[in-house]
Amino acid sequence: MEDTYGKLISSLAMKNDKRIVLLVMDGVGDCDNDGKGTALMQARTPNLDALAAKSAIGLLTPVATAVTPGSGPGHLGLFGYDPLIYEVGRGVLSALGVEFPLEDNDVAARLNFCTVDKSGNVIDRRAGRIPDSENRRILAKIKAALKPPAGVEVFFETEAEHRAVLVLRGEGLDDCIGDTDSQQVNVPTLDPARAPYDKSKTAKMVRDIIAQVAKILADEPKANMILARGFAKHPDWPKFADRYKVNPAAVAGYPMYRGVARLVGIPVVAQPTTAKDVCAETVKAARDHTFVFSHFKYTDKTGEDGDLAGKIARIEEMDAALPTLLAQKPDVLIITGDHSTPPSMKSHSWHPVPVLMSAPHIRGCGPKTFDEIACRSGEIGTIPSKELMALAMAHAGKLEKFGA
Repeated sequence: MEDTYGKLISSLAMKNDKRIVLLVMDGVGDCDNDGKGTALMQARTPNLDALAAKSAIGLLTPVATAVTPGSGPGHLGLFGYDPLIYEVGRGVLSALGVEFPLEDNDVAARLNFCTVDKSGNVIDRRAGRIPDSENRRILAKIKAALKPPAGVEVFFETEAEHRAVLVLRGEGLDDCIGDTDSQQVNVPTLDPARAPYDKSKTAKMVRDIIAQVAKILADEPKANMILARGFAKHPDWPKFADRYKVNPAAVAGYPMYRGVARLVGIPVVAQPTTAKDVCAETVKAARDHTFVFSHFKYTDKTGEDGDLAGKIARIEEMDAALPTLLAQKPDVLIITGDHSTPPSMKSHSWHPVPVLMSAPHIRGCGPKTFDEIACRSGEIGTIPSKELMALAMAHAGKLEKFGA
C-alpha cells in the first residue's frame, strides 16, 4: 500500500523554529458511564475547558471506523504514519523501549506474566500487576533454567510490572509466529505454531520455550505462565526528523512509548511518570527541540483496571499540571489520546478520541469544554489520526503551498 498522503506532506514540509508539542493522555477517551457521562465530562478540568474555548477541537479516528487500535498503531497515527501501512509487532516497540540492541534479523515479542489455573486457563492476564522487582526475580529464574534451541540465543528483559520482552537471535529466524495471548480470561493460552504458523520452525522453537517456562514457573503463586504477542523484526521506516524537517524529542516514562518514539527516530530525553513531571520535562525539552511528544500513561491504566474514579482523578491531575506547560506558550499545542479506554470495558475500544489544538489562525468559535460530546461539534471535525501531524505542521507554518 502506497503512503501517498504521507509522502505529500513530507514533500511540503519546511524547516522553521516554531515549536509543536503533542501531549498524549493515553487512553483518555471513554463512553457513557450509567448516564453520568464520560470520565472527561465528570472530571473537573478548568484548564482544559478554558483552553478548549479558544482552541480547535474535534475527534480522531485512530485507525479506521470501528477498529480498536493497539498502542503502537494509536501512536503511529498521531505521528502521521498510517497504521494500515506502517505495521509492526508490539515486540519491537517493547524491545526498543528498554533499549535492547536489536539486530536486523532478531525476532522480538512482548510478554505478559499471567496467572493460569490447574487446568491451564488464564485467570489473570497481568498476574496481579506484579512489581518490577518481582519481574526481575522471575526472569532471573527463567534465564538460569531455560535451555535455548540449538544455534539460537534467547534474551529476556524486564519492561515494567507484568510486562517483559523476549528476543530470539540466530540464523534463519522468521517472525511468522502466532500470538499466544487471546486477550481473554478463562481460556487456555494459544499455540504459537498453530495454523497458519505451523510451517515456521521459529514458531515451533517458541512453543518449546514457552513449554519450558511453564515448568520453570509452575510453583509461582501469581506469575506462573507467560503470554507472548507481537512477534516482529525491526522495520526500516522513514525517520520523523527527515519526514517533517523538525528536531524532535520524546518525554515518556513507560518503555513501550519510548519504543514507538525510537522506532521513528525520536530520541527520548526524559522519562517522567507523574503529570506534574511530564509537563515540567516537556517545557525543558521544548527549549531545544521544535517537536516534543509527551506521554502520560495513567489515564489508560485506570481505564484498563475498570477504575472510573481513578481515571477521573488522573485526568484532573493532568489538568492541574497544565499551567506549567501553558505558560511556555508553544506555537502549537495538541492534547489528545492514542485511543479510548473505557473503564466499563476494561480495554481499548474503537470510540473516536477527543483532540484539542491550540494554535495560531484557528477559528476558535466552538464549544467551551473538552470532552467527547463537545468535540463532536468542534472545528476539527472527525479526522483520521494520520492527518493530525499535517494539521499541526500547517498551523506552525511548516508546510509549503501545494501546486501553482
